[in-house]
Amino acid sequence: MKKIRLIIFDLDGTLFDAYPAIMDSFNYTMKKFKFPLRSALTIRRAVGHGDENLLRPFVDSGKLKKALSVYRRHHRIALLKGSRMFPRAKEMLLRFKRSGYRLAVASNRPTEFSMILIRKMGLSGVFDFILCADKLNTRKPHPGIIRSILRHFSFKPQEAVYVGDMAIDIQAGKRAKVRTFAVPTGSDSRQALRGEKPYRLINRISDLSGHLL
Repeated sequence: MKKIRLIIFDLDGTLFDAYPAIMDSFNYTMKKFKFPLRSALTIRRAVGHGDENLLRPFVDSGKLKKALSVYRRHHRIALLKGSRMFPRAKEMLLRFKRSGYRLAVASNRPTEFSMILIRKMGLSGVFDFILCADKLNTRKPHPGIIRSILRHFSFKPQEAVYVGDMAIDIQAGKRAKVRTFAVPTGSDSRQALRGEKPYRLINRISDLSGHLL
């Protein structure tokens, strides 16, 4: 196996638990526009494809632009109080950094909100490169975001791993020919992840250390 030099992470459901903030902002928006409130599970299963696609199935098409504006305005504040890192995730990242790995983010979450999370968790100097789908013409499960990160570092797919919590993460990683680890701490069930045949299915993000350190 070629030596791994780069670890690429998804954010929501992988490193961070921002679901309370997402649910708060989502149902605030629904209430504002007099649409039905949705359960935590319904919202959780809709997360992962960007905030516009999160709202789209639940909002009249003519009101989507305004609803998205309301959601984002509320979410800038909600993220600061309704998000956390998964246990031992920060310590793991710092260990990888000290061990010489390059660290990157590949997220379908818009850049503005990804950076709110990253700054809140004190990780601004930890990641070497951050790329979100709003900077591209594609989003996961398309492999473009992972390929762009590989090109940024001039690394081959065999020199990287990708870590995510959704079937679309596994699909994107496999299409980019990058070994993909999956964690069942996000939007998709363990069964759904296993069905996509990731390189490894681990129980929690901190377990990644045992495979790469």
